Amino acid sequence: MGEIKYYTKEGLQKLKDEIHQLVNFERPSISRQIAEARDKGDLSENAEYDAAKNAQGMLEMRIAKLEDIITNARIIDETKLDSSKVLILSTVKIKNTKTNALMTYTLVPENEADIKVGKLSINSPIAKGLLGKSVGEKVQIQVPSGILMFQIVEIIR
Repeated sequence: MGEIKYYTKEGLQKLKDEIHQLVNFERPSISRQIAEARDKGDLSENAEYDAAKNAQGMLEMRIAKLEDIITNARIIDETKLDSSKVLILSTVKIKNTKTNALMTYTLVPENEADIKVGKLSINSPIAKGLLGKSVGEKVQIQVPSGILMFQIVEIIR
């Protein structure tokens, strides 16, 4: 049994779409490659066959892993989250008190993080430092480059 992980509806749907792609398109494609390689003769010296079998093994492992993740996935109910404090799925505007730079991040499950679009992993040092805090609070956060001081400007749900 896998570990329970939390997802947004969109994050879980992405996983389901990936399984659909792998099962319905990639798996038949690899089966065809194996059949074509097998038709070429002696399997003991057939690198094409070996490569296709290895690709099949990797594909089946990925499918099994995704199925396990989906089986143990739980969707976060955003309607039950307190918007007065920073929690998972909160969009938080913070200000670096030293540089006055404003940043906006949405705290998401680790597997949905994408810093390029402002989705920060709930397990990151900044997110951990912000969790449970309210608007106006100042927090010191240890990051790899040192200690940073942030003030929570706004919590958007």
